[in-house]
Amino acid sequence: MEAKDKIYIKDLELIAYHGVLEEEKQLGQKFLISLEISTSLRKAGLTDDLNNTISYTEICDDVEKLFLSKKNDLIEKCGEEIAELILKKNDSIQKVKVTIKKPWAPIRKILDYAAIEVIRGRHKVFISFGSNLGDKKQNIEAALDKIGRLTNTKIIKTSSIIETEPFGNVEQDIFLNGVVEIETFMEADELLESLLSIETELGRVREVRWGPRIIDLDILLYDSDIINKENLTIPHPWMNERMFVLVPLLEIAPNVIEPLSSKRIRPLKEELEDKIKKSGIK
Repeated sequence: MEAKDKIYIKDLELIAYHGVLEEEKQLGQKFLISLEISTSLRKAGLTDDLNNTISYTEICDDVEKLFLSKKNDLIEKCGEEIAELILKKNDSIQKVKVTIKKPWAPIRKILDYAAIEVIRGRHKVFISFGSNLGDKKQNIEAALDKIGRLTNTKIIKTSSIIETEPFGNVEQDIFLNGVVEIETFMEADELLESLLSIETELGRVREVRWGPRIIDLDILLYDSDIINKENLTIPHPWMNERMFVLVPLLEIAPNVIEPLSSKRIRPLKEELEDKIKKSGIK
């Protein structure tokens, strides 16, 4: 659940050297930086202890040091860097909104300021993995290692690895399958690209649908988001029909809710078991 408490820092004023124009990088200009940090303030409120909250002074000092250390063309880049800095500051920070204003924007118009606003946060993601070619266990270990090395991403839990029969009508070896929970700053599209790159690096070739594969990585759940794009559907459209997904998911996240059905994993697994008994499907 996202923290409802917030810390605000409004219009931290700095003279810095960001901008596309050479004059901006040489002469500098005024910037106003505002932060809205989502975190729990409950413990700090109960204990009156600075160690249980986020220090405004440290945040301002850190942002100032970062902002003055570079000369970026775009304040969009500055916003990304500040958001990443804040999220890395403390694991209790769930989300941050960064607003950067340029009151002296050199656009030859009368205006109060030009500005950007970025909102970034931590995302809980569940990814299924599977392999049925070569050294299957080694393939999985290599994939998990690469996932854990993705930028601003860490593995939280990994399920046991189970053996499962292949899905579809293609003659092939049995699979090793499982599910991993990660925390990442990446947006869903970025994460998908990274997973596809990992599959390619490990030698996956997409030739036959439901065919054998060195490694298969699929995003099952991304927070409680529902995403329908041409190249990405979340929740995964077949997760509720795959025992090799629900069994390991139940092991590491029994209380997670599948947002389309609003059901936890156990009843979804029980429903699929009943369906399998009645129809004989795998």
